[in-house]
Amino acid sequence: MTCSGCGHAVSPGDNFCENCGLNLHTPACTACGAAATDDSGFCPDCGTRLPQGRDHLETELEPGGAAGVTDLGLRRRRNEDAMALGAAGGLTVAVVCDGVATSPRADEAAQAAADLAVERLLAELGGGADAKEATVRACAAAASAVAAMGTVEDAPACTYVSAVVAPGEITVGWLGDSRAYWLPEGGPGRLLTTDDVASHGVISSWLGADAEPEDAHVLSFSPDLPGLLLACTDGLWEYLTGDFPAAGTPLERARLLLRHALDSGGRDNVTIVLIPGGPV
Repeated sequence: MTCSGCGHAVSPGDNFCENCGLNLHTPACTACGAAATDDSGFCPDCGTRLPQGRDHLETELEPGGAAGVTDLGLRRRRNEDAMALGAAGGLTVAVVCDGVATSPRADEAAQAAADLAVERLLAELGGGADAKEATVRACAAAASAVAAMGTVEDAPACTYVSAVVAPGEITVGWLGDSRAYWLPEGGPGRLLTTDDVASHGVISSWLGADAEPEDAHVLSFSPDLPGLLLACTDGLWEYLTGDFPAAGTPLERARLLLRHALDSGGRDNVTIVLIPGGPV
């Protein structure tokens, strides 16, 4: 890893660059990629306002491990995507949700669903449920929570995709058009989910008081090679061409994918989670 301010080598666990003193967790400018070097709130290179609060968030379970990035994008006024990650007993779980922009409080719905589902996944798995059962139950719990936030006439809503990554097995669950991919080392990426859509841009399944009750779609598989499980919103996958970053930590690769989405137009919020997995 290198400091985005001066290019000096830094370690994954560092908070500040020893060479120039830059806060390594300062969000990069969404317009040009430069890092902030002062507290003005604006990019020192191009003058664009830097991300604030939920505009840009990053998480990493441990240095070099599962990680996620969520970003406002270039054309939305608020970030209505959400992500949550957790780990226990050799398992890593993650949930990514995309708030439905036409619904009220979509950002709250997405975050509530992601947080509750990760909590429920870990509880179910810790209680002895298999990954498929845990996936269905966690999604159902998240759906109930989001439905309770409104009424049919005033319904916060979001899409949903989850991942359970265990040694030798990966299980994904979804409702809506947020996606999961398997990215094996040295091989082409593979789409694991199928979009719930009535037509382009019109989803047919979601979480919310106005949604039809429906169990999550579930897929499990055993990877032949080490690789990364990618869970993301359409703010990324609409710009994917089949090429994925081939080197770097999950967090570094997530940042590269975010930069690709922004450079390609950044029309929507962007959320990217990457989890290492592979055979036993």
